[in-house]
Amino acid sequence: MIARTVYEPEHEQFRDSVRKFFETEAVPFHSQWEKDGQIDRNLWHKAGELGFLSPTADEAYGGVEVDFRYNCILNEEASRLGLSGIGFFLHSDIAVPYILHNGTEEQKQKYIPGCISGDIVTAIAMTEPGAGSDLQGIKTTAVLEGDEYVINGSKTFITCGIQSDVVIVVCKTNPSAGSKGISLILVEAGTPGFEKGTNLEKIGMKAQDTSELFFQDVRVPKENLLGEEGMGFIYLMRELPQERLSIAIAAVASAEATLEQTVEYVKERKAFGKTVATFQNTQFQLADMDAKVTAMRVFVDKSLELHIQGKLDTVTASKAKMLSTDLQFDVINRCLQLHGGYGYMWEYPVARAFADSRVLSIYGGTNEIMKLIIGRELLK
Repeated sequence: MIARTVYEPEHEQFRDSVRKFFETEAVPFHSQWEKDGQIDRNLWHKAGELGFLSPTADEAYGGVEVDFRYNCILNEEASRLGLSGIGFFLHSDIAVPYILHNGTEEQKQKYIPGCISGDIVTAIAMTEPGAGSDLQGIKTTAVLEGDEYVINGSKTFITCGIQSDVVIVVCKTNPSAGSKGISLILVEAGTPGFEKGTNLEKIGMKAQDTSELFFQDVRVPKENLLGEEGMGFIYLMRELPQERLSIAIAAVASAEATLEQTVEYVKERKAFGKTVATFQNTQFQLADMDAKVTAMRVFVDKSLELHIQGKLDTVTASKAKMLSTDLQFDVINRCLQLHGGYGYMWEYPVARAFADSRVLSIYGGTNEIMKLIIGRELLK
């Protein structure tokens, strides 16, 4: 594998700590969490004690105020270990930044310390039963009545929905204004009229709680508006490149890990009196996958480097997300084939990786939407 230059020695020291944490506190329990449909809430507190939650947050709120590479290390190590159910990345990479970047000082003081300690788990409610990647098509409304917003609507496929304490709800505050009528509003668990649906049963990522959310005449103070009214769509567009980069990072790490596991497997597995590794087809398949994963690693690392410099644009992030997730699924699918029948058994990591990988080309904006973004830029 080509040497990586995006990380410094201190990042690799952090990686060692992260790997040990996951191997001790998560790997032994992950199978049970898959059956439970969610991880142990105590894992959030343990991660918080070590500074693993929202590490980019300002020291003023209890954070360690480091760059996004630390988030990426947590993401990579969890992906390499097949810990698909850990919602730290939705929390730290996606949801919390909306509060950090757009919240008032009062909102930050109220929520960020808990987000860092693990006392508060966040979620962001974008997707609806009739609106997925098309954010302008959402129907959930928030009507200002006096000093309160009254929210009505429903959301679906919400990661960390069951365990969430604070949800960033994407609403229409002015339904006739199109994208300029979208706002973000903070809703706390337990608010009257706010109900969480059952934990949805998915093909993969079984340890990750994912639910529907329902809002019926939910009243929240107007101070719960995140940023300015009508600016929600712009805020979403600003944060989506980091979300898509985070997905790309997970995809490449997962592909690398599955390829490494498959190399070891074919060295041991025998067929027709010799190891599977001795067959030319096996060698060609592995060589092709390794070359493509190496190239993708270089591209995603470059995208990360650009992001640290504040230069990652929407189109580049969309390319990284689209290409990496398509490659991840292709690599894992081919690796499963090299495992033969055992690859179809849930006890083998490749089977879990196969099921878990399928959603990455869907969430964060489907890969078809990524193509639209790239194509429109080309044809400007």
